[in-house]
Amino acid sequence: MTESNCQKLREINAVILHSAGQDGSGSVCIPPAAQSDEQVISLWLHGRSIHTQRAYSGDVQRFMSFMDKRLHQITLADLQEFADILVSLQPSSQHRILAAIKSLLTFSHKIGYLPFDVGKPLKVPKFRDGLAERILSEAEVQRIIGMESAPRDHLLLRVLYAGGIRVSEVCRLIWKDLQPREDGGQMTIYGKGNKTNVILLPNPLWNDLVIYRGNAPDTSPLFKSRKGGPLHPAQVWRIVRKSAKRAGISKPVSPHFFRHAHASHALERGASISLVARTLSHSSIQTTGRYLHAKPSDCSSRYLQV
Repeated sequence: MTESNCQKLREINAVILHSAGQDGSGSVCIPPAAQSDEQVISLWLHGRSIHTQRAYSGDVQRFMSFMDKRLHQITLADLQEFADILVSLQPSSQHRILAAIKSLLTFSHKIGYLPFDVGKPLKVPKFRDGLAERILSEAEVQRIIGMESAPRDHLLLRVLYAGGIRVSEVCRLIWKDLQPREDGGQMTIYGKGNKTNVILLPNPLWNDLVIYRGNAPDTSPLFKSRKGGPLHPAQVWRIVRKSAKRAGISKPVSPHFFRHAHASHALERGASISLVARTLSHSSIQTTGRYLHAKPSDCSSRYLQV
């Protein structure tokens, strides 16, 4: 092989190595996914719901203001000092903030921005789980729904309960998201984390929805405001609060109470935990398992004489 041919071969190899991201030593040079803290945070927040982004952004801003340094300069001692200043907050707030910071640091390490996960050893304080207090009984749910006479609001409450969906999800529903089935219907939910989920609707609810729709086009919101647009989450909150108050429920009922009720009542009636997890689009079955702990079907105390 001539020297000129050898030189051409070396040039071709150099181009191949460069395009493959190698430095010539055989190791792959993976370019960092982000060049700054701001870019990392933006990537970390991407795809989350607006409400989650708002909460996490506030938590991270609080953390970065306290640190007054870049992410790659933060040590475990810094994190522990930050955790110490949060003790004046409610345990649930401490848990949320520290869990968010740990998630950000883990993400930064996974994408190669940080050499190691500095937040991994940090202990997140546990807090009292008040889930049981936010679970309505079946009688309470039926009383809230039954005493709501406005057609739109009555159906809204039934859809929240039957679907176990979030308030943001119910506000985004349009008629095109609903399709008939032989024994009722189904609705397609575009939910948290950009997940798509299909939920079956029982025949009585489906029939009432069909009657309520009338001639509304596919692109029309399922539940419209007085101005004709989709209901705002704050409006749904007010509807739920008024309906609960009318039914004589003293608990601070929110739309999410119907999601809790759906999970708890379905499990009590024999639905498998995996089915409930799939219906509610839980990322982990452990999340669904909280409802079993909040309202257990059995307990060893029943086997004692007291």
